[in-house]
Amino acid sequence: MGVIVGNRGFFPDHLAKSGREEMLRALKTAGMEVVALDPNESKYGAVETREESRFCAELFTRNRGRIDGVIVTLPNFGEERAIADALRLADLRVPVLIQATPDDPRKMTIASRRDSFCGKMSACNNLRQYGIPYSITTLHTESPDSPEFAKDLEWFAAVCRVVKGFRNLRVGGIGARPAAFNTVRYSEKILESHGISIETLDLSEVLGRIERMKDDDDSAQAKLAAIKKYVDASSVPALALLKMAKLGAVVDQWMAATEVTISAVQCWTSIEENLGVVPCTVMSMMSNELLSSACEVDICGVLGMHALRLASGTPSALLDWNNNYGSDPNKAVCFHCSNLPKHFFRSVKMDFQEIIAGTVGKENTFGTCVGLIKPEKMSFARFSTDDIAGKMRGYVGEGRFTDDPLNTFGGAGVVEIPQMQKLLRYICENGFEHHVAANLSTVASSVHEATTRYLGWKMYWHGHENGAC
Repeated sequence: MGVIVGNRGFFPDHLAKSGREEMLRALKTAGMEVVALDPNESKYGAVETREESRFCAELFTRNRGRIDGVIVTLPNFGEERAIADALRLADLRVPVLIQATPDDPRKMTIASRRDSFCGKMSACNNLRQYGIPYSITTLHTESPDSPEFAKDLEWFAAVCRVVKGFRNLRVGGIGARPAAFNTVRYSEKILESHGISIETLDLSEVLGRIERMKDDDDSAQAKLAAIKKYVDASSVPALALLKMAKLGAVVDQWMAATEVTISAVQCWTSIEENLGVVPCTVMSMMSNELLSSACEVDICGVLGMHALRLASGTPSALLDWNNNYGSDPNKAVCFHCSNLPKHFFRSVKMDFQEIIAGTVGKENTFGTCVGLIKPEKMSFARFSTDDIAGKMRGYVGEGRFTDDPLNTFGGAGVVEIPQMQKLLRYICENGFEHHVAANLSTVASSVHEATTRYLGWKMYWHGHENGAC
């Protein structure tokens, strides 16, 4: 984190010294590295004059590659213009959090009154004038050593991870979109305008590389060992496992060579017909290793997975909003056939894909990860390119996976979401896809803040006031 300590000489400037020290201690406690002016570079290491703004900007510029976000701390009223100038001159384009330290009613004399309650409004006003987006703490004033600020700092760090993770992002599109899935169409050009590039790989190239790969290839054998360690595959034919291992090795090599971070893969039903396995386990392993992978070449779906995993630091899955659950209007069955990461399951084993098996034969569909999703809190997200308006849009929210009984195949769980009928109506009225990204966490707020305030996307936040678009 870059840190800007606000100071205004009309107010007790000794508070800038103690305030800086308090903030640096809080960030150190949170395990964060800090880039901030030293007391020998400006008065108390704070920013008040134009010269100090320039010093701060130069420091931030030298450390541009290290700074994921900036925290503006106001131990007193703070010099609003100096803060805005420092951010403008540095031009980091990272998230900014404004924190103001509360006054103590017992210390309201001229020697110790902060007035940061008021100064925060002025700082925000100036950043708005300068066109610099910023975030604010949950409470208007919070001490750096308070539990409230510790929680806000955790939230802000997640915002920073999402914003950074979408900057110059490269996504792999492996294979063509299945003809039957118009719903996952998207605009590469809109994504490119937001700094997200798509690197494509034709499925014929994947199959050709697999065919040329020898059975004893080191990378294939390493992947085979990893698959057997990852999931119980005792009922799966050895030949099918080898095919999966070669597929995984080819995809790994291609992603490394093209600097691709996440991927979406064609499955239905070309891989089954031409390779004789499903790619589910290979994709499950990637997602479990935080390299999110979505099926049916759902590029926008994997972007939702990526945002949730950046915010939480844990694996994401792509699911279908698939079935009602009895007559409960706030419950539904989320399902895929499945490539869910192992992180999601109560227990998991490898099996064949029951839906496609009826078309291409059971022997060509081994590789699914089968099990029930463990009961946990969950966040969900869906992004989409609005090709008519030329913009990015989406929705986020939170709920929980329950332990309700469910007798089905694939990877599935019962999800409970407050006012779910309202969410389903929103999805249908606005023409969103049937896929949704899920994560076993509560990070909807961070994803919403990152995508709306810093990426400039239009988002609906289900369950939060009026949707907070």
